[in-house]
Amino acid sequence: MRNKGIIAIFILVLITLIFSGCIDFLIDGSTTYESHPTKISYTLSYGYKVNCTSSDEFDLYEIRYDCDVPEVLNGQISSTVVNDNSYEDKTLATFNVVKSWDINSNVNKEYDLGITASVISESYSVADLNGANALSISEISSSLVDQYCRAQFNGTTAFIDPNNPNIKAKANEILSNAGTNNSFLVAKELFIWLKQQTAYRAHLTDNNVQPAEDTFQCKTGDCDDLSFLYISLCRSVGIPARFIRGFLIEEDTATPHAWVEVYVGGRIGNNGWIPVECAGVSANAETEVNQNFAIESADHLRLFMDDGSNESLDISLSGLSYVTYGTMVVEATYYSEVTDYTVLRSNELVIDENGNRSYS
Repeated sequence: MRNKGIIAIFILVLITLIFSGCIDFLIDGSTTYESHPTKISYTLSYGYKVNCTSSDEFDLYEIRYDCDVPEVLNGQISSTVVNDNSYEDKTLATFNVVKSWDINSNVNKEYDLGITASVISESYSVADLNGANALSISEISSSLVDQYCRAQFNGTTAFIDPNNPNIKAKANEILSNAGTNNSFLVAKELFIWLKQQTAYRAHLTDNNVQPAEDTFQCKTGDCDDLSFLYISLCRSVGIPARFIRGFLIEEDTATPHAWVEVYVGGRIGNNGWIPVECAGVSANAETEVNQNFAIESADHLRLFMDDGSNESLDISLSGLSYVTYGTMVVEATYYSEVTDYTVLRSNELVIDENGNRSYS
C-alpha cells in the first residue's frame, strides 16, 4: 500500500509539471521546459489609419499622434519604414524616439500614420538565478533610487504607488522574510509573492488601467495592472523598477503588452536592468520564476520605456487624438499586422540543479 501511495504522489507531481510547461525533471535535479521559439524574424506594421471627410471645404481637423519606434533587447531592427512622410522625429520621456504627426488641414484625405519594421529577435535571459554579482539594495545609487522609486501619477491618480501603506507594509514584510538585501533575490521574492497572490485577468468591459492599490486589493489584473503593482512593491523597498510597453508577437498577431525592468546592478542584465514578465499564467511560482523572471522571450518587442516621471506615465497611456470643426468627420482605426513570421531557432529552457538557466 505504501508503494502505491508513493507511485500516486509521483504521478501527481509529474502531471503538475507537465501542465506547467515542464516536460522533464531529471535525477540530477535539473528541469527542462518545452521547446519554444527563441529566435524569430517577422515584419510588423502598426499605427492608425485615419479617414477625414467633409462636404464643406471650410471644415477643419487637427490630428496629433506619436508613434514609438520599435526596439529589441536582443536582436536587430533591420529596416524601418514610416508609412506617412509628414512626420517629425522627437524624443519623449528621455529615451523614446517617436515619429510624430501634427496635422492641421481641411483636405478630405485618408492617412496611414504608422511604421513598418523588419525584426529579428532572440530570447534574452540572465543565466544565474542565485543573484551572484547583484548589488545590495543599499549599494544602488541614490540617483537611480530618486528617479525610479517614486510614485507616478496620471492626473490625480497614483497608478504606481510605492508609498501606499498596504503595499509598503507587504513589501517590507517580504524583504524581512527574505533574509537578504541582495536586490536580485529580494526582487525575486517579491515576484514570487505576486505570482502566489495574484492572477492574470483581462478587462472584459473596462479598458482602464487599475491603480496599484486596486490590484493589491482585488488580486487580479491584466499586464498593465500586475506590472504597476510589481513596480510599486519593488520601489517600496528601494529597488528601482520601470515599465516597458510594446507587443507580444505571434505568427499572425501583435498584441499590445506591458512588462517590467528591475535594476539590480552589478554585471547582470542590460546595464544592471533585468526584464520581468508579470503576466504569466502558470499556477506554479517556481515555473514563473524560471520562465519569466530575469528573462525576455523572443516574442517581446519594445516600443516605450518609462523614465520614472509622471510625463512618462501620461505618454504611455495616451494614443492618437483629434479635434474637428464644422461637419468634418474623422474616423481613426488602430492596426497591428504581422507578416513573414519565421522561426529561426527553437530551444528547450533548462534549469540545472544549481539554479543556472540555459537554452539547449
